[in-house]
Amino acid sequence: MSNPTAPAGPQHARPQQSEQHTYRVTLRGVWTPVDEAERETLRAGLAEADGLGAMRFTSEGSLAYDRTLKAFSFRVELRSDAEDGEEMAAALAEERLEHVLRERGLHCGELRAAVTDLDTMKVNRKRRG
Repeated sequence: MSNPTAPAGPQHARPQQSEQHTYRVTLRGVWTPVDEAERETLRAGLAEADGLGAMRFTSEGSLAYDRTLKAFSFRVELRSDAEDGEEMAAALAEERLEHVLRERGLHCGELRAAVTDLDTMKVNRKRRG
């Protein structure tokens, strides 16, 4: 016997949408300039890359390095599916960094990633008392 309150026709399961989380990713690496022209490109970018102003999380990513031209950091804030986790967030950040470096004609060595999921981060609040 059919249920009078159930809709007629085949039952279709609605696809579940994955929950999106916000991640802050810091990539650290070392420069591997291939020639003097690349070193000049790095020196020319020092004004925007040196100092605290360059050390912020943005959706485009911010590149920070100093006059030694040895190491750098790249900070980016992005959204990704929570089920894909921090590994996917790191991979997406690496893609953004590769794009930035390719645009500027720069090269780097191996990268290290530090990822923070802002949606699962515990915040300890001061107690009043």
